[in-house]
Amino acid sequence: MCSNYIAPPTADHYRRYFSAEPPAGPGAQHVWPGYEAAFIRGSSEAGRQAQLGRFGMVAPWVKDLKQVRSTYNARSETVSEKPSFRNAWHKGQHCIIPAVSFFEPDWRTGKAIPTRIERVDGQPMGIAGLWEHWTSPDGELIYSYTMLTINATTHPVMNQFHKPEDEKRMVVILPEDQYDDWINAKASNSMGFLRAYPAESLQATSTLENQQLF
Repeated sequence: MCSNYIAPPTADHYRRYFSAEPPAGPGAQHVWPGYEAAFIRGSSEAGRQAQLGRFGMVAPWVKDLKQVRSTYNARSETVSEKPSFRNAWHKGQHCIIPAVSFFEPDWRTGKAIPTRIERVDGQPMGIAGLWEHWTSPDGELIYSYTMLTINATTHPVMNQFHKPEDEKRMVVILPEDQYDDWINAKASNSMGFLRAYPAESLQATSTLENQQLF
């Protein structure tokens, strides 16, 4: 599952590919759990809105921000039941996480080789996620988000990653024409969007040798 990714580098990326104004602060570009970066959600005032938040869901009842180290991905099979995610899921708090690429470990040699996954056409991708807001003990309002994942056992690209004994998973990459539909979808319709992105539209490149693998 995805624990680090590259966010779009410029304001123009947000405007051109996601029809959203970039957030006021820059946020991280190489994003890891706990880092602050941009996600896109709906706004009743101005369509799509880019918002800075922590990568890793912080549920309303949480008392310690260290929890984001394990809540950066939400399994589609259990997201409606898990305490960390169920509030956002049942409220339909959908978001899009803009990413130029994300990274997974290739274990086929017996060692974890970092591998970059991106779209073949070079355009940034919109990853389906959920967002939440949390008020800290000192009154600070903190937004957070998580990426939704599905099984990738039969996906020709994404089934190549992680240890052989581990379940194969992948994030949900949305087609551009579904961005608004996802953001505005009712909770009862959420599962219909959680589908695998076409393998022929993705490419994987070893970051050690800069060699394309798939």
